[in-house]
Amino acid sequence: MRHSSLLPLALGLTISAAALAFAQEFKAGDILIEKPWARATPKGAEVGGAYMTILNKGATPDRLTGGSADFATVEVHETKSENGVMQMREVAGGLAIPAHGSVGLAPAGYHLMFTHLAHPLAKGETVKATLDFEHAGPITVEFPVLGAGATGGGATKAGTMGGMKM
Repeated sequence: MRHSSLLPLALGLTISAAALAFAQEFKAGDILIEKPWARATPKGAEVGGAYMTILNKGATPDRLTGGSADFATVEVHETKSENGVMQMREVAGGLAIPAHGSVGLAPAGYHLMFTHLAHPLAKGETVKATLDFEHAGPITVEFPVLGAGATGGGATKAGTMGGMKM
């Protein structure tokens, strides 16, 4: 019977650990990164995606210009529909983060693309990348890797800035 009393405790710790993974925040200057995560990739995949919400608490706009990682090349991409065809492209010049605003990076919208993966992204691991901002400078971010079909941990909708449709 003693084991049955440990089950709720173990379940509670598991849920708390999952909540903490999405409660992570990373900050530099006026830029705050919330709820970063990445999707697991199949063996042999050369690319993977990562998502988050970027908030600018300052009065000056900033720009996510790219990044670096020891396991991949880091690029800022956008998925959008043109003439009824979904296309994914690198965001030329970086992604604007408005003053006192936010930008959601989520599947089917703005996202980080990890290219030339040195190894697959495995569910349950955490990968680190350093993101470069024009004014705030570099921010090292930890991305918990969720399952291949994951939709995220609460990032704002793709294609929105400060609640306004792009």
